[in-house]
Amino acid sequence: MFVSDILKVKGSDVVSISSDEPVAAAIAVLCEKRIGALLVLDSHDRILGILSERDLVRAMNGFHDAVFSKRVGELMTHRVVTCSPKDPVAAIMGMMTAQRFRHVPVMDEGRVVGIISIGDVVKSRIEEAQAEVEALRQYITM
Repeated sequence: MFVSDILKVKGSDVVSISSDEPVAAAIAVLCEKRIGALLVLDSHDRILGILSERDLVRAMNGFHDAVFSKRVGELMTHRVVTCSPKDPVAAIMGMMTAQRFRHVPVMDEGRVVGIISIGDVVKSRIEEAQAEVEALRQYITM
């Protein structure tokens, strides 16, 4: 199974925000969309960073109430690891686990074409395992 298979089911919608938006606006979008991260894009849709729930928790711990006077660009993770639609899901799962992040933008020919979460990856791996079990069950009963 490949990242493109996840995007076929999930879709390619990407929720993003500008780096100069206030943190409160980012929190409102995360809550409204019920998601765990926002891509931070420039005016040409290039990735500047990613703002995750984890980034916000760290900022709250460090800045306390002053976190709400910050801009997204001050709190986002600048080094964003991306993947390709052609990447195997197992490899992405290993990378996410080893590097301890939960959201990966999907890039194709320099464009953002989606974002996958660890939940998407785990779901696809479970479905793949269930399909293998069913295929083996059918093989054995033939």
